[in-house]
Amino acid sequence: MESSKKPKSKASAKKPKDSVLEQKSPAEFFAENKNIAGFDNPGKCLYTTVRELVENSLDSTESISELPLIEITIEDIKKSKFNSMIGLVDRDRVDQELYDDHETEKAREKRLAKEAQAQELQAKNASLGKKTKEPAAPKTMKGRGGAAFYRVTCKDNGRGMPHDDIPNMFGRVLSGTKYGLKQTRGKFGLGAKMALIWSKMSTGLPIDISSSMKGQNYNSFCRLDIDIHRNIPHVHIHEKRDSKDRWHGAEIQVVIEGNWTTYRSKILHYMRQMAVITPYAEFIFKFVSDVPDKNVTIRFARRTDVMPPVPLETKHHPSSVDLLLIKRLIEETSKQNLLQFLQHEFVNIGKSYAERLIGELGPEFSPKMPVKSLTSQQIVRIHQLFRQAKFNDPSGDCLSPAGEYNLRLGIIKELHPELVATYSGSAQVFEGHPFIVEAGVSVGGKDVKQGLNIFRFANRIPLLFEQGADVVTRTALKRINWSSYKINQTQDKVGVFVSVVSTKIPFKGTGKEYIGDDITEIASAVKSAIQHCCIQLKTKIVKNIQAREQKERKRNLSKYAENVAGAVCGVLKQMQQIQASKKRRYDDKEAEVLKKLSTGMITKEMVKEKLVQHVEQVDSEMAMEFAANSGVSEEPRECIYLQSLEAAEDNFIDLHSPLFVFRLFC
Repeated sequence: MESSKKPKSKASAKKPKDSVLEQKSPAEFFAENKNIAGFDNPGKCLYTTVRELVENSLDSTESISELPLIEITIEDIKKSKFNSMIGLVDRDRVDQELYDDHETEKAREKRLAKEAQAQELQAKNASLGKKTKEPAAPKTMKGRGGAAFYRVTCKDNGRGMPHDDIPNMFGRVLSGTKYGLKQTRGKFGLGAKMALIWSKMSTGLPIDISSSMKGQNYNSFCRLDIDIHRNIPHVHIHEKRDSKDRWHGAEIQVVIEGNWTTYRSKILHYMRQMAVITPYAEFIFKFVSDVPDKNVTIRFARRTDVMPPVPLETKHHPSSVDLLLIKRLIEETSKQNLLQFLQHEFVNIGKSYAERLIGELGPEFSPKMPVKSLTSQQIVRIHQLFRQAKFNDPSGDCLSPAGEYNLRLGIIKELHPELVATYSGSAQVFEGHPFIVEAGVSVGGKDVKQGLNIFRFANRIPLLFEQGADVVTRTALKRINWSSYKINQTQDKVGVFVSVVSTKIPFKGTGKEYIGDDITEIASAVKSAIQHCCIQLKTKIVKNIQAREQKERKRNLSKYAENVAGAVCGVLKQMQQIQASKKRRYDDKEAEVLKKLSTGMITKEMVKEKLVQHVEQVDSEMAMEFAANSGVSEEPRECIYLQSLEAAEDNFIDLHSPLFVFRLFC
């Protein structure tokens, strides 16, 4: 008797695995989504690493009002050297077909046939006298085995780091000192941590940190990597070393996979733009390779010692907060009652206005009620009132723009334009956050392409990617009528510089590389700032056109002086012949002129000389009138950079102007 039971299939035999709730650490999240932090590919990773290290160094030096001196070195590490660094012995390939850059015999024959055909066509065109293009270099497959590695080193003269804090500052993601409400260069608060994560992913090597603070007699040295799954530092070495040179600052060294060839121009462009927006800093950039011809050394010199003020941390504006933030402020506040909480945790709420707000909240609210006792419903009511009530706009005192003086000096220092104009707008507000827009427009210059060259800055850092969707690009291309300001946007070399600073930059996109065009307040401020610069330039351009036209008139008059002199002498000779035939009688003045002509006192050369003298006199009179009307002298001018007096370093007063800073030593 057969069993009635049917055999179970393999698929039905398997039980579904119970779902397990898993949790990812912040380090693990950013490692898996590294493109969010700008680590899209090896080339972009190298660029972003340089950028993060440079901006950290600038923040560190500016926090102690120290003139930045930053040295950046990128060292090319060959595969054999990299293998020796990680203790790996080089091994020759055994199974060639195993590698993705292996070329099969069939592919090789096809490639050689194609190259022979191209050479034959080139020889045929050459025999017929036709222009021939150089044959393209054969494409080679490059897999992960052909990755390039670089040691990136950044050294500064900044604040340095406390010895005990170094491991957590570099080995714990989303921990730092820049999370207050203030203008900061950082985008995510990752800094060098993301470079460490990429180093661990691409090379497995740790990061080296040397640091020393002012007044310390030792240097801190730390070698560490990061436990990505637990988001904690894994310290290899952490020790104090003797300091002989009394240096203060930080030196960070990390080995990563990168691509210098494709991102060379981006990195150098970034350094140049950083030199524009921070002319008070000195950057020394080096690229070191085993091939001497590939080595690069560029020094971006300091041109001023006037630094912007340090950005100040501020309190939240009532119109910019959400429910979560209100709850967090209530948990962290040291104030006891609701009245004190509203007064001291928010800007632009005085005592009387706080009392009016509490009265508007309803009878269940009172000024003396404990702020910690607020229920969720009461917090929602406060949030609703914040969104509906009127508040004064926050001031821009907490912001630190570059300033017209620094922006102008940076443009002149790096681009050497023929004309430049700058403008700094007043503080405006977007969603409760103050912002300031500064702009500069230049005409002409060194290494500047024809047309519009747009340079964008957010919180004094350059933005190089996703330019097309940015509010600055769209405003410059579509909303400015350049021809009305005597500027040809296609043929002139025009530089457009716009810097936006704010406690919260409204970036768009995951990479935070551009500011959206849909924010009316910022778009209007950008347009107004560029227009103010164009108005200044128009005045200068019109004066230059007038001077050029005047010079052209003088040249033409001088050019035809000889012909005019000959014609005048010819007319006089005809008059002399008429007088001799007694067909016409001339008055005494005309007769005297004809007499001088006959005696040789008036000659063609003399008439030419008199005409040239008259042209010079008229030109001089017009130039004097031009100078008097414009109020400027047309004498040759030259850029002069003044160095500060070291003897009286701390005993001076700065008087600021958009065009210059007058330093009075006491």
